[in-house]
Amino acid sequence: MFNLFKNLFAQTDDGALAAAIKEGAFLVDVRTPAEFAQGTAKGAVNIPLDQVQKKLASFKGKKHIVVFCRSGNRSSQAKAILEQNGFTNVINGGTWQNVNALVQ
Repeated sequence: MFNLFKNLFAQTDDGALAAAIKEGAFLVDVRTPAEFAQGTAKGAVNIPLDQVQKKLASFKGKKHIVVFCRSGNRSSQAKAILEQNGFTNVINGGTWQNVNALVQ
């Protein structure tokens, strides 16, 4: 339970985030398809939060995984789901604008 709260309230480490992006991180926008269509980070794929558990195979073999959304809330939940399924290389990028600014 502590990890859930830690993930929900953790601040994004932009240094680690920038390094992961530079190394070709798997960028995952966990917003809805409609939100994704309105704009996202360059090179991102859309796996909505409610699909993350069903699409775990999409994350396998990735060196770095960066999840993000509109506010950082859904990406925090996505990070927790991935960590509960054994992924240790997940970064909550916060907002899509934050991630996009680092991709550019």
